[in-house]
Amino acid sequence: MHAGYGLFHEDHHAFRRTVRRFVESEITPHVKAWEDAEEFPRSLFQRCGALGFFGLRAPVSLGGTAAGPLFEAVLHEELGRCGSGGVAAGLAGHVAIALPPILLFGNEAQQQRWVPRAIAGEIVGALAITEPEAGSDVAGIRTRCVRDGDELVIDGAKTYITNGVRADFVVVAVKSEPEAGAGGISMVVVERGTAGFSVGRKLRKLGWHASDTAELVFEGCRVPAANLLGSWNEGFSCILANFVWERLALALGAVAQGELALEKALAYARERRAFGRPVASFQVTRHKLADMALRLEAARQLTYHGLRLYEGGEDAVAVAAMAKRLATENALSICDDALQIHGGAGYMREYEVERYFRDARLGPIGGGTSEIMNEIVARQLGL
Repeated sequence: MHAGYGLFHEDHHAFRRTVRRFVESEITPHVKAWEDAEEFPRSLFQRCGALGFFGLRAPVSLGGTAAGPLFEAVLHEELGRCGSGGVAAGLAGHVAIALPPILLFGNEAQQQRWVPRAIAGEIVGALAITEPEAGSDVAGIRTRCVRDGDELVIDGAKTYITNGVRADFVVVAVKSEPEAGAGGISMVVVERGTAGFSVGRKLRKLGWHASDTAELVFEGCRVPAANLLGSWNEGFSCILANFVWERLALALGAVAQGELALEKALAYARERRAFGRPVASFQVTRHKLADMALRLEAARQLTYHGLRLYEGGEDAVAVAAMAKRLATENALSICDDALQIHGGAGYMREYEVERYFRDARLGPIGGGTSEIMNEIVARQLGL
């Protein structure tokens, strides 16, 4: 384990050891079976809840520990080492993406209704923004919401929604003022079993096989007006509020992904022999491994810089975007190099590096593409 670069203290290191033991004993041994089944057991949410993993940034009054973002950062790093991007994504999607809008914008009644059970892992959450015709262009969503007395009526569709199949509650971005662009978006919580709300289908993907990814359908879906998060037409602010943390979480997971792939490549290069000597003794291999280590460290340092800014309450918008892009792109290239070092063996399903490569490919797309990260940085530069 790395020393923490002055960012983490002994309590964080102790927590890291706890999470790593959990991952190594209760997740990694089952990854292959869960990947083949294309889902991991729902009980894993409950287990993480029982261990206190889902309430690290939540107040004690809601069942959390208020330990702070650095502890959750440790969680995302260690989950990223489990060997399955799908498992890590499903758990992180619940705690780092679905829960924050309710914690940040929910009123007391809403928080008491959903947060304690979500922290305990009793209910699973999802965030639904992306639509068939609106991905990076959040302001272009078409899922419509209108008021009807004490109810809100939702019509539309969402896609690529992590945890969408099994979610007990979904925080949904809706168009509440069609002509107002980003200023006409609201956020509404829709619960499983609500009339007019259904899962269209479970999507099959290149990677993240163990994570359920869904299309969601809303047809005259009626929810109580009390399910509105924050104010009417102020949903875009709700979405933006968690983007920095979401991108840092994705970067942290990508750094862990790259670290795991480098470790596997190092071990294989030392064991594998070619032309009568270890592959690791060839200059081309040694230099490739050194370059992989360089890319990993560059991504880690930039991500940790963003984490320092976020923890200190400073503006981390640009750095988080930079870190998300660098970490996910570097993880993909590191996983690609790890597969190359494994040669033909790396292409086979029984070698984990082929899964690392497939899982890493989503990194530069999900949570905002690399191109969108560049646009964010350009805007921060005043361009």
